[in-house]
Amino acid sequence: MSIETLNSFLAPSYENFPKGRTIGIVVLRTTQSETIFRTEGSGEPMCSEYVQAGIFDTTSIPRLVMTKRKQIAPERRRGREFLRSHNLLHIAPKHNTICALNTNAPCEMCIDCFLYGFAAGGEGAQKSRVWTEDAFSILPANDVIGDRTINAIFETGTMRDEKGNPSTALNTSEYIKPGVHFLDVVTFKDLTADELRYALGNILLTSRYGAVSSRIGRMENQILGVFGGFAELPSSLELVQGVHDNLAGSKDALEHPLQPQSLITAIESVIANWTNKRGVSIQLSKNQLDELIADVDKHWALDLQFEFLKRLDESYQPFRVVKNGEGQTSKSKKAGK
Repeated sequence: MSIETLNSFLAPSYENFPKGRTIGIVVLRTTQSETIFRTEGSGEPMCSEYVQAGIFDTTSIPRLVMTKRKQIAPERRRGREFLRSHNLLHIAPKHNTICALNTNAPCEMCIDCFLYGFAAGGEGAQKSRVWTEDAFSILPANDVIGDRTINAIFETGTMRDEKGNPSTALNTSEYIKPGVHFLDVVTFKDLTADELRYALGNILLTSRYGAVSSRIGRMENQILGVFGGFAELPSSLELVQGVHDNLAGSKDALEHPLQPQSLITAIESVIANWTNKRGVSIQLSKNQLDELIADVDKHWALDLQFEFLKRLDESYQPFRVVKNGEGQTSKSKKAGK
């Protein structure tokens, strides 16, 4: 299996202290529907930043930004759905409630807490071992943003109620068009093989991002490169700028929508030389990458999913002895146990 190729950069078992083992992946995120990434409420503009267009093209352009929180939060929630369904979330020791995000009551004992970290509500802290950064759109923001007028009709099917009063629910909002590509670099620090399978599964299985995700926000994630070493890969911005320069020199027009295969070829061309970067040792070949994703799919399949998650959950058991309010130690409790 290709995951064995990464053994030098995987931890044999979970450890509290880092040892500099790094696995980096390149993710192409493509919107499959209208999508909204913003930091404020309805009507606010999309998240964007002015940056240099390319490495050699020094023109300043606005690029859409998919912030790190917009990436990691849906992926954590997706993984926690499976933990909850298999009764693998634990009880927060000081609050006697099931582990939940954004409640200041992490259990400090489940797979999610050990992998993605926690820093509030408990007696300790765990730094995330999944490092993310902002993902940038390849094309300028003004090329891939549209406006949508939103209205709300009454049950009569019109914009007037039964008394003839007009609806005031009328608004214009920006949205990101379908077929927009974001490039992202994700770094895993000192993960075990099963933790890597879990983290990759969360990325591959998450399909909704951004605001109003129950209606819009469909997105496809493709892993186009996997690297092992003892240092981080180049940044997402450097990757986007390199791809921009590569596409600008090709015969295909640099406009929305980009041709998917030409884009993938450009990305693969840019990352092909990354093993020459300081601290980056190996890159999985195309066949090895396919084998790795097949291995992840196999472990997440319905017939092996519980066995896989239970094995990963049990791997943390030696580290689950915590202090209670009296300073005494106690064992963990699972939800429903």
